Amino acid sequence: MPFTNRLINATSPYLLQHAHNPVDWYPWGEEALTKARQEDKPILVSIGYSACHWCHVMERECFENEDIAQIMNRYFVCIKVDREERPEIDQIYMEALHAMGLNGGWPLNVFLTPEAKPFYGGTYFPPRQWKHLLQQIAKAFAEHRDQINQSAEQFNQVLNRNEEQYYGLSPAGQGEISMAEAEKIFSQLSTHFDRRYGGMNRAPKFPMPAVYLFLLRYWRATGHQLALEQVELTLTKMARGGIYDQIGGGFARYSVDAKWFVPHFEKMLYDNAQLISLYAEAYLATRRALYRHTVEETIDFVCRELLSPEGGFYCALDADSQGIEGRFYTWKNQELEEALQEASLPEEEIQLCKQYYGCTLQGNWEHGYNILHRPASDKEFARNYQLSLEELQEKICQWKAILLNARASRVRPGLDDKILTGWNGLMIKALVDAYAALGKENYLKQALQTAQLIEAKMTLGSQLLRTYKNGKADLVGCLEDYAAVIQGYLALYQVSGQEKWLSRAVELTYYVFDHFSDSQGELFYFVDSQQAAGLIARKKEIFDNVIPSSNSTMAQNLFTLSLLLPEQILWKQKAEQMLLSAIPLLKKEVYFMANWATLFLQFLIPPVEIAITGPQAERYACQLQRRVYAPHKVIAFSETPSQLTLLQHRFQQDKTRIFICQQYTCQQPVETVEAAIEQMQTLKIC
Repeated sequence: MPFTNRLINATSPYLLQHAHNPVDWYPWGEEALTKARQEDKPILVSIGYSACHWCHVMERECFENEDIAQIMNRYFVCIKVDREERPEIDQIYMEALHAMGLNGGWPLNVFLTPEAKPFYGGTYFPPRQWKHLLQQIAKAFAEHRDQINQSAEQFNQVLNRNEEQYYGLSPAGQGEISMAEAEKIFSQLSTHFDRRYGGMNRAPKFPMPAVYLFLLRYWRATGHQLALEQVELTLTKMARGGIYDQIGGGFARYSVDAKWFVPHFEKMLYDNAQLISLYAEAYLATRRALYRHTVEETIDFVCRELLSPEGGFYCALDADSQGIEGRFYTWKNQELEEALQEASLPEEEIQLCKQYYGCTLQGNWEHGYNILHRPASDKEFARNYQLSLEELQEKICQWKAILLNARASRVRPGLDDKILTGWNGLMIKALVDAYAALGKENYLKQALQTAQLIEAKMTLGSQLLRTYKNGKADLVGCLEDYAAVIQGYLALYQVSGQEKWLSRAVELTYYVFDHFSDSQGELFYFVDSQQAAGLIARKKEIFDNVIPSSNSTMAQNLFTLSLLLPEQILWKQKAEQMLLSAIPLLKKEVYFMANWATLFLQFLIPPVEIAITGPQAERYACQLQRRVYAPHKVIAFSETPSQLTLLQHRFQQDKTRIFICQQYTCQQPVETVEAAIEQMQTLKIC
């Protein structure tokens, strides 16, 4: 290739995609920042990620254009950032864009002073507009430097504001935790329900698993049927829609329409991990076969297409292949018919398959392509075509196998093959939740393998590193990494009984307190003091977005740890103070505070601690988790004597006993799962 820049030494697939641009790109670091200061040049920071469609478009149109590159190289120090590797940088400059009154998104392009303070920005720009903007910025920097510096200083002050004060959080913890407040939270959220297609009444539609987890648990706590109906409607429409890969399993990042029909075709690990957890919990609550199948197929997808040989999970699959968005996943009528004909299916069954997946001769999407979806439920379809449900499901399995095999010969979407610690923590939790709901041993085995990779390759003592690729771990972990890994380890302990995962969760929690705490506020910083030294602002993550905020997840972890380790009462108090401080914002922005809302319920509903000891402890624990839906519980079990507070002095060599405890009071121990379930039903725990 005629051009090679400094990104050639990166491990990030996104940065490597730009390594042969004529732009003289730098990775984020002291070399680029020093150059800007020494040469007194403005900095252009361009942020994206490998599966971002519009990032690819802007690269192709602008960053591969030599005329545009010459302007960029002459007047700017140009820095490329992978937002998945460096979320702390993305967080700062995305907030700066919002402070400018602009909508966020990726690619994110922000212009900075040589001191890295932002003064202008935007997202995607077409080439003519981008070239003009570059020229205007360069001219303004040369002729109106004082105005630019003044603007940059104003934005810098916004970035360094106290977030608790700005958002009206209460450091004194004046919020109220009550059922009346929970009802208000639900009522506010319910005004945005799309009661026809599920989700919230907007487009595009993102899955937002934390919202539906809260609704599911609110229904369990209150019996409010509308909450359950909205969860079931949303999960059913998503699983039957185009956002879900009907052939290969797994979810796309979002739907561009209100019906979950047209996806933005990239597939992200963090979405699929959280949706596995959500559908697994929904299956426990409802026993709907659709949810079970969705869990199984999504795990099949993740393990087939995102699992590394070492046991970690890659980040994402691109939306594009052959330069066309969704080409890998969509079908022209003739393509689908030929694939089925090659498998010797009779014409009548080919037409049946097309009807099942909503395919038409003209195509149901753009350019004659079909997005596979399921307009009718299996029961409805079987009834309409006079088939038994069992007969239809046998056909569906055959159709999927044929089409998956035919699709395998296509040019595949690009793979982002870096392994992120935090996202793998989410996947550990997903596999554990699926194992707890379905009892499939291979799910637990894979969760253990992934956790062992993190321990072996992605840690330095008690410190987590963020990325791993080609045998090398790099970059200091953010609070997001610690929160997700601790959450995963706590879940893993409760299904494996291996106390080392609980011990590691405790060790990582102490690290968070030591390196992320704020002596002036209840919430944790997103980066530790080491990372903060190179940034213009040290931020806190409060809002729950597609991935819940690291602070809400960390507060949940502290709550769970206090149940498993009753001696850690201070951690429960810390979690409560974090929640109380967030309640004013929770009341205003429940859609973006849904994980906090779930924590609200955890404090509101008395949790249950289940301790199981004896030779059959693991088997009993597995059975109990599969048979009851009790989301506000923790389980500790051991087949040998244990010094853990919940298990201590409870072991007997010749019998397995189950202790059901609530608010530090335990029922009489029982020796069968059935008896334990009866106790839980009496206590209205399940």
